[in-house]
Amino acid sequence: MTDHVLNAAPARIGFFEKYLTLWVALCIVAGIALGHMLPGLFRVIASAEVAKVNLPVAVLIWLMIVPMLLRVDFASLAQVGTYWRGIGVTLFINWAVKPFSMALLGWLFIGWLFRPYLPEAQIDSYIAGLIILAAAPCTAMVFVWSNLTRGEPNFTLSQVALNDAIMIIAFAPIVGLLLGLSAITVPWDTLLLSVVLYILLPVVVAQFVRRWLLATGGQASLDRLLARLQPVSLLSLLATLVLLFGFQGEQIIAQPMVIALLAVPILIQVYFNSGLAYLLNRVTGERHCVAGPSALIGASNFFELAVAAAIALFGLNSGAALATVVGVLVEVPVMLSVVWIVNRSKDWYERGSAVDPTAIEDPAE
Repeated sequence: MTDHVLNAAPARIGFFEKYLTLWVALCIVAGIALGHMLPGLFRVIASAEVAKVNLPVAVLIWLMIVPMLLRVDFASLAQVGTYWRGIGVTLFINWAVKPFSMALLGWLFIGWLFRPYLPEAQIDSYIAGLIILAAAPCTAMVFVWSNLTRGEPNFTLSQVALNDAIMIIAFAPIVGLLLGLSAITVPWDTLLLSVVLYILLPVVVAQFVRRWLLATGGQASLDRLLARLQPVSLLSLLATLVLLFGFQGEQIIAQPMVIALLAVPILIQVYFNSGLAYLLNRVTGERHCVAGPSALIGASNFFELAVAAAIALFGLNSGAALATVVGVLVEVPVMLSVVWIVNRSKDWYERGSAVDPTAIEDPAE
């Protein structure tokens, strides 16, 4: 069953995902324009809150996240031991390296090098957004990246399931720790509420729906629902971005270089973490079909969750929310470049003395 879930997807990126950067750019323009023309509407949306949760945004975020989590099969956790090298490397990168390297890059670039070119009042908020982005390992797009590298599907499924399970426990402590080290006030009640609202409950709901569909209609029923929900998930993300840029418009117009400057630490951390994961897999003797998705899981982010958490913690008009959106903006082109590097370097990878040639298999065979 787990083989079918991933192999049923074509080994190419979908039309909407392929042009995600373009859609985000159009949302920037639309959001800024609408925010300028309809400021009253955006004030009404901003005021629709219950217990610090913006209700319109919460609905959109659930429509983003739940379809992604429907793809996760927690039964695949039984296979974790089969790929212990790749699993170990990816866990090390996701939870011991990436959040901390991003915090360091945030302090270096946003807090120091670029500080004169950014609004002083938002510096800490930008750093907070980068930390939140790095603390959420990717869940959905990883299946696309894994297919594009001809990755081992069972490894990808088990790694994503394991990351989601860990995220329920580790996301809040890591974000709280790094925000505290950055001298940023940690709103613990809101942080914990975000974990429950945007991680724990969506996981429970998605798994309930997944099991019900598999029990009543089988894999075909689940695949049909996923196909229908995929556009809904993307449109919900884009609608959220329009709202966000409706609130951010004046700041971006005043300082248009903000987005480019925020992209610098994100790009560096993607290439650093993917490269480190790829090399560690090679050193430990893991197969290329595992090393590829391991590097991509280690580098990419669950940006839907990051956007949700940043908005919940700091608000729609915060620098933190904007920083997470920059992660969405660069996600597709930068990850496609990592896919290209992984595929082009396969021969080099398999020539490594640490790699056991007898263990190298084609997952398609």
